[in-house]
Amino acid sequence: MNCQSHFHTGEDPRLLSRRWFLKECGVGLGAMALNTLMQDRAVGATSKLATAGIHPLAPRKPHFDAKAKSVIYLFMAGAPSHLELFDYKPELSKFSGTLPPEDLLKGYRAAFINPQSKLLGPKFKFSRHGQCGAEISELLPHIAGIADDIAIVKSMHTDAFNHAPGQIMMHTGSQQFGRPSVGSWTLYGLGSETQELPGFVVFSSGSKGPSGGASNWGSGFLPTVYNGVMFRSQGDPILYLSNPKGVDEEIQRDTFATIKKLNEKRLGVVGDPEIATRINSFEMAYRMQTSAPELVDISKEPKHILDMYGIEPGKPSFAMNCLLARRLVERGVRFVELFHEAWDQHGNLTNDLKKNCKNTDQACAALVKDLKQRGLLKDTLVVWGGEFGRTPMVQGGDDGRDHHPNCYTVWMAGGGVKPGLTLGESDDFGFNATRDKVHVHDLNATILHLLGFDHTKLTYRFQGRDFRLTDIHGEVVEKLVV
Repeated sequence: MNCQSHFHTGEDPRLLSRRWFLKECGVGLGAMALNTLMQDRAVGATSKLATAGIHPLAPRKPHFDAKAKSVIYLFMAGAPSHLELFDYKPELSKFSGTLPPEDLLKGYRAAFINPQSKLLGPKFKFSRHGQCGAEISELLPHIAGIADDIAIVKSMHTDAFNHAPGQIMMHTGSQQFGRPSVGSWTLYGLGSETQELPGFVVFSSGSKGPSGGASNWGSGFLPTVYNGVMFRSQGDPILYLSNPKGVDEEIQRDTFATIKKLNEKRLGVVGDPEIATRINSFEMAYRMQTSAPELVDISKEPKHILDMYGIEPGKPSFAMNCLLARRLVERGVRFVELFHEAWDQHGNLTNDLKKNCKNTDQACAALVKDLKQRGLLKDTLVVWGGEFGRTPMVQGGDDGRDHHPNCYTVWMAGGGVKPGLTLGESDDFGFNATRDKVHVHDLNATILHLLGFDHTKLTYRFQGRDFRLTDIHGEVVEKLVV
């Protein structure tokens, strides 16, 4: 079955033939590319390809009416401790310094520590917030202030207990490299509402990049036009976007024309859709010379908005990335992901958590409030979380926790999610999810559902079978959906 047939209906049957696309559409893409370059650069300008309905990033309808039309994913890479942030366990405090019950550890695989390590009570105080009464740590006063706008899921669990496999699992549904990311699946299914910016944009902050690397936003076996594009939050969003000295617009046009002829010639010979992707990349880069500088120019943002996010103008930060995420979805970008790799506290848990929360709490809450006051939250899905949780057992003397896949917390807001909801429970030690358990596949199925897709039908044929984000698993978490 052709890859496109799973979400396209009522179109020219020729579009459902890969052979026809390679034979007839390839040269068309090349022939139209230069014309598109010379068109008006204004935001909203639509290429002939998009008008014809065959551009790979043209907007498309999902399977059913969607709650959300875009996603902002706040990924706290390194795995934040649910026990210090969202999942208060007084029994863990009571038995801190004692060995965990033996029956709790049956079949348990730890990443580094001996599972027989002593229990460690939570390091910070919790209190209830909002009309919903959600229990949230003192480390997150700003997120506590939006408790009635978010849904907290305390019963997440996953299959992986090391960072790279865990992050790739969260994003692609597999611990192995090579599968498309949730952002790529979203772009593949919905296309983009902008021709001036990439449909899937990625930022990174913190002490280092995510352990899973570019596989977290890669397109896998999908065409590379659906790949995430890494942006910087200072200077040119993409390196070498500005023309070097001595290169004017006339030279640039001549260069594009020559490259276009070479790509078109090769495309006509081999019919490789990746050459069409390359043409599209040149086209996008040309338009972004205008749109990208405008995106990162926050000089017209009111001071009270900058203060709300905690932004210091001219200084790259997670807060700046949150503001740019809002500006991107305003401009029609489909999927924006912010990685903040700083949460791997095997030791120095107390001080590092204070630092991490100080760097992210205010901006996360500001993003939700900003989207809400602009009327964007209703159709923008915000997701916050990491790749797994942390052990109730101690590591690193008395101030650290190891990786823990059995239970952790994420929160979501907007885009059809029930606000003020706390879903799921863990046992008295925060070791295992015990009620309303949500697997990674269930979370991804729910994200696609909110975007208007049946996750079992958004598929792509590769190596002889139909693949999907949730593999052969996953159930929509109906309790999360309005």
